Amino acid sequence: RARELNRIQKVLEGANIKLSSVVSDINGMSARLIIRALIEGKDDPAALAQLAKGRLKQKTEELRRALKGVIGPHQRMMLAEQWRHVEYLDEAIARLDREIEERTSPFHEALELIDTIPGVGRQSAEQIAAEIGTDMSRFPTAAHLASWAGMAPGNHESAGKRLSGRTRKGN
Repeated sequence: RARELNRIQKVLEGANIKLSSVVSDINGMSARLIIRALIEGKDDPAALAQLAKGRLKQKTEELRRALKGVIGPHQRMMLAEQWRHVEYLDEAIARLDREIEERTSPFHEALELIDTIPGVGRQSAEQIAAEIGTDMSRFPTAAHLASWAGMAPGNHESAGKRLSGRTRKGN
């Protein structure tokens, strides 16, 4: 999906439309409306800039300058195909998210506990639970779990001299 959005951005850049220089997210609401309007054949920069929503309304003059470009029929066709693909991928991702939610529902409590770790979100919690499982009895201590995950530094010593202590590659 990210690659397809990058391709859309590249087609826009090829038409000298610098939308990404003004819009922080090319997949945001305003950018979507502008891209759909471009696909439908609208190319008046002032009219396209009026499609801005939220905080982007404050940047209409910048948007107008960024949307001055020449978009040909081939580029419109490419944008339309790429946009359909992004919409398909959005639907597929939503279906997979629902499936994951359904399959992880028996582990809801464990996922909520993992989610309380600073820096760990719901998706990361799901990945951690899938990798490690919910049965912690196989790890005698937290240090064993950290070592298994590749998060513990090495402790190599020879003849009283401390050697490399870098962590190994974890999954």
